[in-house]
Amino acid sequence: MSLYVKDYDYDLVESLIADQPPELRGTSRLLVVDPSEQTLQDKHYKDIVDYFSPGDLLVLNDTKVLPARIITKKDSGAEREIILVERHAENENWFTHKVIYRRHLSAGDILTTKSGYRIKVESVGGDGTAIVASDKDLLEIADRDGEVPLPPYMHRKATAEDTQRYQTVWARNIGSVAAPTASLNMTEEILNQLEQKGVNITYLTLHVGLGTFLPIRTDDLTDHKMHSEYFEIPTETVRLINATKAQNKQVIAVGTTVTRTLEYAKEMIQGNDKPIRGEADIFIYPGYEFRIVDQLITNFHAPRSTVLMLTAAFCGWDFLKRAYDHASKEKYHFLSYGDSMLIRSKNHHNAVQN
Repeated sequence: MSLYVKDYDYDLVESLIADQPPELRGTSRLLVVDPSEQTLQDKHYKDIVDYFSPGDLLVLNDTKVLPARIITKKDSGAEREIILVERHAENENWFTHKVIYRRHLSAGDILTTKSGYRIKVESVGGDGTAIVASDKDLLEIADRDGEVPLPPYMHRKATAEDTQRYQTVWARNIGSVAAPTASLNMTEEILNQLEQKGVNITYLTLHVGLGTFLPIRTDDLTDHKMHSEYFEIPTETVRLINATKAQNKQVIAVGTTVTRTLEYAKEMIQGNDKPIRGEADIFIYPGYEFRIVDQLITNFHAPRSTVLMLTAAFCGWDFLKRAYDHASKEKYHFLSYGDSMLIRSKNHHNAVQN
């Protein structure tokens, strides 16, 4: 088992990167990965229902992506782009907030949005961040003049379609600057089918930050400091997880955001019946022993990324690499708007009817 970043790499073919959502949500492909059986199955996303059993628990992240990218102009007329960072508290004050900016800014600069809102630069950090303030709630300004901050690799500006599609169908707690992308292929119809099958569905909130796009800048995994993200796990979700475990059923996490939250809070969840809040900064890489999550629904991640390493910890890197090679050969779509994987656990129930 390697602890070096360079060993978690693969050849990502650029033509396989999805820079547009599928025409219809839920029509993507699904690669079912079974590490214990060492099998790979090519399926359609709607087939995911077949892999659940009554009493299993599906956990979803109900965070909502805010239109964090705001184009402004300085008094000189020079254009400046700012991106609000993610929410980090339950009742955060959005009249003053941290932003990431591009090109030069100085303390005291006044930035004007296209609707005429004025934002003052209070201070500038040395890391590409600044603190800005406005007499108007910055969330309201973003809602009026902001855009969805698409991942940088898409190399395009967000469209009206992205406003809907770079968002889960159940998004309700605003605060993320990136979508929990494993959930983008899930539909209300599939959720209804799972409920009819006797599968329990529950929610937590983790506000996804821009740190999710940051590369690992160390050679040794153990030297990497993970960014922190604010989370909330409601009482009902805590209760359902404990009940599911007690009945020896499966907890299925939709995405790495749900996985990080549950595994960070594992000791707070077990035997508890109260809501849990905090800042999750757990970095999961091969060698980690999962305590809460039994199965993982995720998408295909970028080489050398923290989310790839989490997936490698769950699946085993050798077999995950084989799955990625298969997906490349079969021309699956990769990254945020791409196809999905279901990674089964070693003790999964045989829910599929042959």
